[in-house]
Amino acid sequence: MTSIIFGATVAISIALLLFAPFTKSALWRATVTPLASIIGSGFLVSAPLLAREFGGYAAPAMALLIAVAMLVGWTIRYNIRNVEPALGSAKDKALQSIESLSHIVLAFAYFISVAYYLSLLGHFILQSMNVQNELVANGIAIGLVALIGFLGWTGGAEKVSSIERYATALNLSVIAGLLVALAVYAVLLIGDGQSVRPPPGRLEASSLPVLLGLLIVVQGFETTRFMGDEFDSETRQKAMRIAQIMSGIIYIAFFILLSPLMSELAKGSGVAAIITVSGAVAVVLPLSLTAAAVASQFSASVADSLGDAGLIEQISGGKVDPRHGYVLISGVGIAILVSLDVNAVIALASRAFALFYALQCMVAWEHARKQKEEKHKALAFMALSILCAMIVIFGVPAE
Repeated sequence: MTSIIFGATVAISIALLLFAPFTKSALWRATVTPLASIIGSGFLVSAPLLAREFGGYAAPAMALLIAVAMLVGWTIRYNIRNVEPALGSAKDKALQSIESLSHIVLAFAYFISVAYYLSLLGHFILQSMNVQNELVANGIAIGLVALIGFLGWTGGAEKVSSIERYATALNLSVIAGLLVALAVYAVLLIGDGQSVRPPPGRLEASSLPVLLGLLIVVQGFETTRFMGDEFDSETRQKAMRIAQIMSGIIYIAFFILLSPLMSELAKGSGVAAIITVSGAVAVVLPLSLTAAAVASQFSASVADSLGDAGLIEQISGGKVDPRHGYVLISGVGIAILVSLDVNAVIALASRAFALFYALQCMVAWEHARKQKEEKHKALAFMALSILCAMIVIFGVPAE
């Protein structure tokens, strides 16, 4: 029965996300990019990592990550609203310098995120076959990074990016089906008189640095900051807020509904343990989650490569064209995958984006401190910048 309900939910969700009138609106089109990026960044990988580290406290730990992301999102929306118009002025050199530096950091963060997405993809593929092999997973990821470099060099990456709409619809629909299936599973357990409570919580001195190293799982909302060619300021601010609220609700609901399976997730090995454990809920879930994960991870890696190639061209003043940018992205991505395991890549990606967020908070501080009525905001932006800097310094990989 759970499999049938899952299938029906997925089918209805796909139909809505592809054909419903609201999907044609500018606000939804602006929302779906950050929403897909946040969900794609670590929805499935976050569960086993937090379950192992925090046990029954996994949901509160996730809530803390979401809260940090919400605060950074508030800062970046401030920048969209107030700083973007000021960047055209030649008067504020400090503001322009910090903003330019943040773009360089973001380009580096995108290098890592491409490796991150494809590393997860390799692990999800192997997990669906009940195989745990870091070397093979890395081999798959390296092959795909090289493929993206080739597609970028030959001009095929833009064509591949056109599947993003369908990959996003599939991913969000499978997640909707997963949440409904988990809810049905919990109801059936309660009906059988079984407990659905999470296992005992675990909190150690080493837990906080690990949590900081998982910031990447709520990353993606910042994409609206760079969609000014497509959408106006107000639309981008609303889109980011909606995407963060929706993804936050989805994440918290997911972790609460996972309570009966949290012990099994903690015992599972690898970052893709949710694939195997989900089979207890419905037999169709492992294959469905794998298909959605593969589609979303590859689509996200191509999208980040496209964005990074454009960013490299902008930073270099046109000296490095996008074709050569893809080769650079591919080369750095392969070097990262050869050097680091998946948990280290996750932590490195988190620290890279945290550095970008720290600089964006500094941009907001630099602007707000000069406004008489915004001194309190300037203090908040500085505090957030320090918090993000702490993530850069202290974030560590999960074991």
